Amino acid sequence: MATSNGVLRFLESRKNLTGSALGLIGLGLTFAGAAGAYWPVVVAGLYGAGALIAPPERPPAPDFPAPAEQLGELRGDFATLRGYLAEVELPPAASGRLTELDGLLTALLEPGWVADALATDPEAVHALSRAIRQDIPESVDTYNRTRWWTRLTPGTEPPERHLERQLTVLHDEAAGIAAALQDAEARRQRTHTHYLEERRRGEG
Repeated sequence: MATSNGVLRFLESRKNLTGSALGLIGLGLTFAGAAGAYWPVVVAGLYGAGALIAPPERPPAPDFPAPAEQLGELRGDFATLRGYLAEVELPPAASGRLTELDGLLTALLEPGWVADALATDPEAVHALSRAIRQDIPESVDTYNRTRWWTRLTPGTEPPERHLERQLTVLHDEAAGIAAALQDAEARRQRTHTHYLEERRRGEG
């Protein structure tokens, strides 16, 4: 089966098709009497030349989801994460920080012009995806597991401190994404102002 597939791929390849086309030209020259007694060499040579000049086969590039499509999937994962977090008991300080982070992520992922702007930045989409699918659940789950051990060994560093620090870092990262999007819109506004002023000068 693999051999037959390989033969079929070769028959359909650019090299074979181009070589065959030039080989047919060689046969045409033979029938016209231009190739003489060396017609097999002429046909084989033209076929070989066609196979050499044909562009190499190029496998199709993988069709990964575009950032806009990734945002749609990310919204679903964010809803799943929020359901998980609603069932988790967190200390007040960490809970407050998580609420701030939740509000920021909700605003960034809300369908509309903000999400459209976000979709133009694949690195920002990746950062949010990592936070939602990995960092936040890992931080909360690690806190819960460490808290259980802390009850057995009192006197160790409170795990909620690490959770607060982790959520603070994640909040700052999300805030940085929002600030970058805001800066991009501000640059766009300034560019449009400059364009209008230059156009007025040119018409004046």
